[in-house]
This record gives sequence, structure tokens and C-alpha cells, in this order.
Amino acid sequence: QVQLVESGGGLVQPGGSLRLSCAASGSTLEPYAIGWFRQAPGQEREGISCISRKAYTTESVKGRFTISRDSAKNTVYLQMNSLKPEDTAVYYCAASASPMLWCTTQTSGYGYWGQGTQVTVSS
Repeated sequence: QVQLVESGGGLVQPGGSLRLSCAASGSTLEPYAIGWFRQAPGQEREGISCISRKAYTTESVKGRFTISRDSAKNTVYLQMNSLKPEDTAVYYCAASASPMLWCTTQTSGYGYWGQGTQVTVSS
């Protein structure tokens, strides 16, 4: 079992940057696939990035968002640059239910979820 807590969200102007953190407890995070997801009101939850042995980002955020791990801190980060109003959403991190070599941006691939952190991009 792993517990995840997201932080780092807030209000930012278009073109600005934020770094989201996903802090884990209860288990070492390294063996798990970790995903970042976002959900805007009335929309489906969208997978945007994940990391296992390799990192992956979807086309909607590729080149702007970067996922990374800090094993010593048992934390996964999402660096978000060049933010757009369309990026406004609640952002969630998730961990796979068991150790995984591959990762997915599908919600069904994850068994543990954080509570989310709000990101609002607006001028």
C-alpha cells in the first residue's frame, strides 16, 4: 500500500511555470509506475505523463511538462512550463497497484491515487 499527496498547485499566469510534487509514504515509490492525470470540470480524467523505467508524456503536454523522480525523497515531480489556460484542472498523481516496468496514461493502470491539487492558469 502507498499513500500519495500532491502539492504545488496554485494560480499562475499564462506562460508561467509550476512544479507539482507527489510525495509518497507507506512504500518505496521506485518500483511503481507513477502517472500524472488531470481533470477539468465536466470532463474525463486525462492521463498526461507517467514514469517507470522510462518517462512518457502525451502530445497535449509534450515539450512543456517533464516528469521526474527523486528516490531519496520518495517523490515524483511534474515540472510544468509554458502553461496555458487549457491546462486548468485538478492534477492527480497515481501509483500502480504493483511494481511495473512499463507505465500507462490510462486510469485503469493505477491502484493508488492522491487527492489532487488545483492548477489554475489565468490572467
